[in-house]
Amino acid sequence: MTLTELGWNDAFEREFAPFAKKGWKPARLIRDNKITYGALLEGGEEYEVIMSGKVYHEAECDAELPAVGDWVALEIGTGDLDTVIRSRLSRQTCFSRKTPGKSSEEQVIASNVDIVCVVTDADTDFNIRRMERYFTLIGRSRAQAVVMVNKSDLFPSEQNEKAATAIREIAPEAEVLITSAADGQNVSAIESHLKTGVSITFVGSSGVGKSSLINALLGEEWQDKGEVNEVTGKGRHTTTARELIVLDQGGILIDNPGIREVQMWTDETTLRERFADIEKLAAQCQFHDCKHGSDKGCAIRAAVENGELSCDRYEGYLKLEEEIEHLKKRLKKRRMTVERRNKRDHRIKARNLADRIDHERELKPKVDEFFTHED
Repeated sequence: MTLTELGWNDAFEREFAPFAKKGWKPARLIRDNKITYGALLEGGEEYEVIMSGKVYHEAECDAELPAVGDWVALEIGTGDLDTVIRSRLSRQTCFSRKTPGKSSEEQVIASNVDIVCVVTDADTDFNIRRMERYFTLIGRSRAQAVVMVNKSDLFPSEQNEKAATAIREIAPEAEVLITSAADGQNVSAIESHLKTGVSITFVGSSGVGKSSLINALLGEEWQDKGEVNEVTGKGRHTTTARELIVLDQGGILIDNPGIREVQMWTDETTLRERFADIEKLAAQCQFHDCKHGSDKGCAIRAAVENGELSCDRYEGYLKLEEEIEHLKKRLKKRRMTVERRNKRDHRIKARNLADRIDHERELKPKVDEFFTHED
């Protein structure tokens, strides 16, 4: 197994050059065991590794800590010594979301991925607004988007096509496939993306068939799909941790636990790019400070009224805009708190240093006097 087969490229090679001079080895993280990581080296050798204190303390938040998909510099331990992550290389892409709940932390789903495959199905809980959230996050990650409307064997073809069409309308740049691991529909189309060095991550809700698709791609029961409900046809979620798998036929796959909440971790620029149609309409409003309500000459209101713009899509846009604004305020508050804490720590360190200097100054005459008496 070569580094190229693991996703290595010239940019990583250049960044790693100083570490190579220290005798450290490049490796890609394939598993996060909470305390340790699984790391894969050239030649297919796998190590269980730990993070150095320097890497831990230099990270300003959890998202800057090593994650599955990251490239790292390893100092190989000998004898009873641990193999240690000495540095994490810069991420070329990063698919992440806001941590579920009230926290304002970023959660890395997969690092250095080329393609994000969103797996869904055409069941009654299919939600196009949820798909808009995925596409907004994928846009920020700089990865390519592929969507699989899976379990097509369980639903009428009209229902599957309706879901696929709705997705294509909001994301014409994305490849949308109607798939089924049970009968093999379009599995070969997914395989066409699995090229040497290309990293793909699968995301989606629990029970949409991610594990079944992965088993179909691998040609083996890599994962236990769990029991299937005879009424709904849905399997219980079984993926419990992120894992990177290097495929024999080429390509790298990162599996993820089911995502219940697709919370925003992005900015206004990405949102505007994702909803370019709404931004274009806003530019046509009669007044530049239009609130898009009852304002005279509002192009967005007119588009909603004449059916040019879906009311649901516009409401979804407003909700995402509100979430991003709320996140921005929380991050600003958090940064201010961190800055105050850092200033306080610096003052304490400076005060302690001054105290030590004063103490050494007071102690020096006594030491000199002691040695003078000794002479």
